[in-house]
Amino acid sequence: MPIRRHWAHFRSYDHSFTGAEAVDFLHELLRQNQNFGPEVTRYQTLQLLRKFLKNHVIEDVKGRFGKEDFEDSGHLYRFPPQSPLKPVPVRLPVRDHRSVPRIPRWDDYEEIAVPEKIPIKPLMNSESWNKRHSIAIGEVPDCRLIRRRELTPKHMDQIWKSMTLTHLQTVLGLQSLDGVLDAKLLSPKHIVHNVFGVNKQGIVVLKNKTEDLPHWVLSAMKCLANWPNGSEARQPMYPGFERDVFRTVAEHFQRLKEPLLTFHLYEIFVSILGLLQRQSVAVEALQVCGLLLPPANHRKLQLLMRLMAKVCANPSLPPLNDTIGARTLMVQTFSRCILGSADEVDLDELLAAKLVTFMIDNHDSVLKVPSNLRKSVEEHLSHLRRAQFQRSHPDIYRRRFPTAESEAAVFPERPQRLKPQLMFLTLKKPFQPFQRSWSFRA
Repeated sequence: MPIRRHWAHFRSYDHSFTGAEAVDFLHELLRQNQNFGPEVTRYQTLQLLRKFLKNHVIEDVKGRFGKEDFEDSGHLYRFPPQSPLKPVPVRLPVRDHRSVPRIPRWDDYEEIAVPEKIPIKPLMNSESWNKRHSIAIGEVPDCRLIRRRELTPKHMDQIWKSMTLTHLQTVLGLQSLDGVLDAKLLSPKHIVHNVFGVNKQGIVVLKNKTEDLPHWVLSAMKCLANWPNGSEARQPMYPGFERDVFRTVAEHFQRLKEPLLTFHLYEIFVSILGLLQRQSVAVEALQVCGLLLPPANHRKLQLLMRLMAKVCANPSLPPLNDTIGARTLMVQTFSRCILGSADEVDLDELLAAKLVTFMIDNHDSVLKVPSNLRKSVEEHLSHLRRAQFQRSHPDIYRRRFPTAESEAAVFPERPQRLKPQLMFLTLKKPFQPFQRSWSFRA
């Protein structure tokens, strides 16, 4: 920011800048930034500076802040002497795994409520023996009974949740998810449903059909996605019909009470914006974060992203707007329906537009189930089931899964048979030259 000495009301203010200078500088900076691009408008930059003033990132020269009254004029502002920003999450060191969430194991224990002291009866009735060994046979403190926890469906759901959060923390490269994600608000059943409750195309299938999109919205989305083959013969094909269909879909999503990525997952999705240059990492992070969504939101997001991608790639579809292209129209119309915070921060529009643009470009993969995570969790659960079966039925386990020692006892090693050497037979008569007999003559 270009800061210098300014004069106002017959007084000088060092290290200050005007509102117009701040808008000019920040607008040009955002347009050149790869995370925002040239689509940023001057009005969006002004809204962002107003949020900076409200959150005490900047203040006026008299030290006032807290209101969104930043002006694009000659009014003077400055930076506060101390930064109000919260600590930025740091990346996980290479060899530091102490903060990784613990994965539940099959041998976790549940304590059983027992008396604090368990009296033990003497083994003999001899008075002298009792006196001699009174300390040894006294009351035994700190004795606990434990039982092994069974691998229940609830336990498996918790394993899915724990390993998903661990995988997400590793992909994002964060030392901790504190500050960006509240794990208490996450439901492990949502994760399991988003992994297994899908059709052949990978779209989530809902058990409760009342949570799905209305039939008329699905019909409108199908009409636009498959244009011109998606429109039924019964539908009117008047000029501008496709715009009315698009407006119907847009109005439904814009009336949602909460963005599809939800308010409490806002911070974790915003943290992915710093990984967009590493496409494979960003895609995997979006895949894992998508599992945290409620199944209804995940399904709606999948259908909406497929619609947006098909509209952008369909040259047969008439223009839906006279001034902007289909891609820009999709981003501007649905970005706030996908990502947004409960605080109505105007910066959300820029962040949401950047994230939605990336999701459109990678719509085939960003909402799929991450294969690495699913494989690791299934292998872990398989190991737990095998270990539980081994403890519950040791004899059957030894017969069904023999070890190397047991196989050696049952099937003793046989001596290795050597290949027979070739024996050259001595011919009694040497080979004779071929002689033509009378039978070969013409």
